[in-house]
Amino acid sequence: MANFTELGLSAPLLKALTEMGIETPTPIQEQAIPILTGEQRNFIGLAQTGTGKTAAFGLPLLEVLDADKRHTQALILAPTRELGQQIAQQLQLYAKYMSAIRIQVVYGGASIMEQIRALKNTPHIIIATPGRLMDLMSRKALSIKDISHVILDEADEMLNMGFKEDIDEILSHTPEDKVTWLFSATMPRDIRRIVSKYMPEAAEIAVNKGGEMNKNIKHQYVVVREGDKTEALKRFIEVSEDMRGIVFCRTKIITQQLAEDLKKYDIKAEPLHGDLSQSQRDQVMKRFKAGGLKILIATDVAARGIDVNDLTHVFHHSLPDSFAFYTHRSGRTARAGKDGDSIAFVSGGEVRKIKMLERELKMTFEKITIPSASGIGLIKITQWAEKVLAAKPVASKVPEIEAKVKELFAELEKEELVEKLIAIEMKKLSFDSRDLNEGGSRGERGGDRDRDRGERGSDRRSSNGKTRFFINIGDMDRIDERELVEMVSMQTRLSTEDISVDKIEDKHSYFEITEQHAEKVMDDFKGFTFRGRDIRVDKAARGGGGGGRYGGGSRGGFGGGSGRRDGGRGFSSGGGRGGYSGGGRREGGRDGGSRGSFGGGGGRREGGSGFGGGRREGSGSGPRRRV
Repeated sequence: MANFTELGLSAPLLKALTEMGIETPTPIQEQAIPILTGEQRNFIGLAQTGTGKTAAFGLPLLEVLDADKRHTQALILAPTRELGQQIAQQLQLYAKYMSAIRIQVVYGGASIMEQIRALKNTPHIIIATPGRLMDLMSRKALSIKDISHVILDEADEMLNMGFKEDIDEILSHTPEDKVTWLFSATMPRDIRRIVSKYMPEAAEIAVNKGGEMNKNIKHQYVVVREGDKTEALKRFIEVSEDMRGIVFCRTKIITQQLAEDLKKYDIKAEPLHGDLSQSQRDQVMKRFKAGGLKILIATDVAARGIDVNDLTHVFHHSLPDSFAFYTHRSGRTARAGKDGDSIAFVSGGEVRKIKMLERELKMTFEKITIPSASGIGLIKITQWAEKVLAAKPVASKVPEIEAKVKELFAELEKEELVEKLIAIEMKKLSFDSRDLNEGGSRGERGGDRDRDRGERGSDRRSSNGKTRFFINIGDMDRIDERELVEMVSMQTRLSTEDISVDKIEDKHSYFEITEQHAEKVMDDFKGFTFRGRDIRVDKAARGGGGGGRYGGGSRGGFGGGSGRRDGGRGFSSGGGRGGYSGGGRREGGRDGGSRGSFGGGGGRREGGSGFGGGRREGSGSGPRRRV
């Protein structure tokens, strides 16, 4: 294997790498750097997350730029602000002894005016998320007409996040004679289209081609009921005292709730999702990187660009929708030659997805079991006993204290003292004695405990075999139907198939549970909090709360019911999320519907008409995403 000197890098870069303790190039760096520092040409680099792609394009870029030129020479596009910040930090470290090189990162969630002021210094390299770059270009705050290099990092992820049109628009403003370097973990059809259109005669190299995974990652899965996932995760965390990991969840509301649940067990965990402000995200990442958090709980989008060393575990609270996402997630662990575990939580019906991943990614999953409560107790007590044995007597003894303790313990036999100490420690441990494996027994949480309620509330049961419930969570909490179902499933330990959402309004919602499981639901939510707020669940009368799917209410179904304000009435008006025609949330004109499905053109204000309009003024199919 070559070293960085043999790859042809200059002395300033080599000096910076030596100080950073980077001695040996990774496979993608070893193959890419000689090509990118040689004859300038388009380039495609395929490699998984965690293989050193930033250095693979960053070092050659710093090598070929001309610091004497006063215009921007390179543009690096990244899917998220976290990845943009990470790239900027790495390039600044590499360029430590190239002080004339100016680097600026711009992204959404930060003051655009401050970024405009920073750009007046005309950086040689601009690192940007597509959305913020488009905003800055529209304000004429920067120019990319003279750039010589465009780098697309994590290109597949940018397309997954809906930046296809933005990338086309940005590239259309760049010179035809520029060179484009594209780095990606996968090569979907849309990336091939970009290559065909903008990157003629591109050189291409691939590391781990065909989906080959990092050999140091141990891929495992456990079969567990949806509602038992929190307890299962807690047990895995308790078994490994030195664990430091990321838990990937499908939705932001699950990340938030899972973090709150783990904190109840004194597990240091924080969520990372799109509803956090930039300062909140920065604070969470700062704590995690500094070791102040044991677990980070994130959505796939929020986790893009996270680069944290020494992660021991990656947990998949739910399997991702694509093979590429699994690769990106798992690649967060086992970096720099270290080992790591990737553990997926699946239902019995999802085992087939594990088999599909094995075939597609050409790797093997090991089926494991969830640690038992007794096993965890043994581990924790053993750890406590070892700490007692390792403890050193206090140097400055207080005779009165020592004498008093010896007096109190004088009549106790050794075995009796040990038993008492163990009992004290056992009380500190929170045990759930159920066997969670293969969906296990529900133990004390079974349905029998509420039989004494009799038929109370039977008038609230529906003819379709379901019971309707009220919950004080709604649109103001930014929750959708899938998130509400997952939340109820987590708390009740029921399958999502037993739960359905009837209606979501501003401050509350209605959901239904299959009748045989309904009696225990309210008890399951006792003491439950969400974002610091006490959550209340009660049985609800059928048809209450402003009408059902075919009547009034905020989610008017086939045109029924009036909107939230001045929504009009009749067949073409409907609720805030009108189905086949609904009125807008405010002053919703005919066929309004703020999120109208087949006819709701109106936005949240001044609804107007249209076939599927966005949230404002009924235009288009929704707002363009900005990061």
